[in-house]
Amino acid sequence: MEKVVIIGAGSWGTALGLVLARKDYDVTLWEFNQERAEEIQRERENKRFLPGVKFPDNLKVTNKKEGLLDGIKYVVFSVPSQVLRKVIGSFSNDITEDMLLVNTAKGIEVSTGMRLSEVMKDEIKGKFHKNIVVLSGPTHAEEVAIGIPTTIVAAGVKENAARIQELFNSKNFRVYLNEDITGVEIGAAVKNCLAIGAGIADGMGFGDNTKAALITRGIAEMTRFGKACGAKEITFSGLSGIGDLIVTCASKHSRNRHVGECLGKGQKLKQILDEMTMVAEGVPTVKAVYEQAKAKNISMPILEATYNILYKDADATSMVTELMERTLKEEFY
Repeated sequence: MEKVVIIGAGSWGTALGLVLARKDYDVTLWEFNQERAEEIQRERENKRFLPGVKFPDNLKVTNKKEGLLDGIKYVVFSVPSQVLRKVIGSFSNDITEDMLLVNTAKGIEVSTGMRLSEVMKDEIKGKFHKNIVVLSGPTHAEEVAIGIPTTIVAAGVKENAARIQELFNSKNFRVYLNEDITGVEIGAAVKNCLAIGAGIADGMGFGDNTKAALITRGIAEMTRFGKACGAKEITFSGLSGIGDLIVTCASKHSRNRHVGECLGKGQKLKQILDEMTMVAEGVPTVKAVYEQAKAKNISMPILEATYNILYKDADATSMVTELMERTLKEEFY
């Protein structure tokens, strides 16, 4: 039975572990908190994030690092974007040239403005960069864990992305291939920012018209930003672009939409985040994208309005008015 290690036993790491274990891989989840690792292993269930989904016998949880990656060909990193550098750095000495490294987090590092595959490259000090593959798309862990049909994208150097495609693909988890790793990562990051905006609109009591407008104009902003970063425009018409944007803006499972909804109802950001058990990646990513968009002179009015609400305590109603009363223009430019 071939072995896979997943670094991070949150909701998504656990869901991916279940996908692979059901394909008869020997899967080990690494959880940084020893007490939680022991609890999950003992209970055979991640009650904090995916209650009610029992683990098969070939899915194990550990907190031990020593020897964890010995002989492993597939290492999946499923940790929040802003701690990815620290985590992969702690494993960098154990990474070898025959490993494929998969990142599943969605965001941009605030301190550097780097995409997450760039963060990984930076931490493994020039070694085995072609071995990095990104797994991204419209995928809520709560649905994947119970086998609801789902599609996703593996992005990277074609031969290695194809190996990850084969690794994860199953009857309920269809994996597509995309060589545009930049576009896939930009789509994954920006959609979280826009989902906060969609949630704000929900919290303010707006309807389907507003949601459709935000998604459609949001994809235009995402595409402008992505092209400026070197991505292919067509990528944003796919699963990691419009697909992930739709599900994140509309779903009850979306952490980012939830943050926005609470903001739209008048709650303060700190209170919202303090009450959440999971990480809303869009909150720091809004800041990272805003700063890059300003530096590159890219028009992203929805993103900018969301940034002002998050970081300048701007009034949401005023931001909507500003968006609606901007200078008229052609739809495509």
